[in-house]
Amino acid sequence: MRVLMDGLGLVESPRWHDGRLYFCDWTAGEVIAVGEDGASEVIARVPSLPLCIAWPPGGERLIVVDSPNGRLLRREPDGSLVEHADLGQPGWNDIAVDHRGNVFVNRVDFDVMRGADAKPGTVFVAAADGSVRQEADDIAFPNGMAVTADGATLVVADSYRHHLLGFDIGADGGLSNRRVWADLGDGVPDGICLDAEGAAWYADVPHRRCVRVAEGGRVLATVELDRGAFACALGGSTLFITAATWNGMTEAEMVAPGSGQVLAVEVGVPGA
Repeated sequence: MRVLMDGLGLVESPRWHDGRLYFCDWTAGEVIAVGEDGASEVIARVPSLPLCIAWPPGGERLIVVDSPNGRLLRREPDGSLVEHADLGQPGWNDIAVDHRGNVFVNRVDFDVMRGADAKPGTVFVAAADGSVRQEADDIAFPNGMAVTADGATLVVADSYRHHLLGFDIGADGGLSNRRVWADLGDGVPDGICLDAEGAAWYADVPHRRCVRVAEGGRVLATVELDRGAFACALGGSTLFITAATWNGMTEAEMVAPGSGQVLAVEVGVPGA
């Protein structure tokens, strides 16, 4: 395992694009790009918190979740951030995009950081036609999401119910045929990614690991860490992991300052 970057804060939402890894440093309010040689640059700053990111079809304009302000932002070629969609309320979490340009974004419907009682969350779509609508509900804690390579299925992590959900994706971004895509036993899935064999990797904060599972939940591989794994992404046959020492959701510092890392480990199956 290699350490690409060290000394970071709470790091999330890694995405491989055009030969570099992009990720969010929540503590710094930055979106950062890093190459496999460790050279990095800040490509966007979002003072309210760049929660998660995704690359739409064509890969020219990065989409950023501005959760506190209830918006999706789009990074223009000159580096400026403009509103891509108004989501109408705060509380948004992870994001995924299909090949048609439908942007899926999920929402946690309670104040996690203040220890409020849990309420099931939802998945919305900011569709390619400009509409924003709810497409799924009753997800105990919606977290990482990924679209299968054929664009037919959205996979959603439910951290509190310990499984990955699957939904069929319609041409208009509609979601149907909800099912448990993988039962993870005691696994607590955060960020996820899919590989070329149709398996999923999920990051697990409390168990300090990333786990590869087949559809259905059979464990295929495990990468153990010395700190919480928040999310993962595949770039070729390299699994990139964002990790940090976890203190707790309601703590003033959710992760130990400076414990955030971007890690890289070679795996047997490349990304989808």
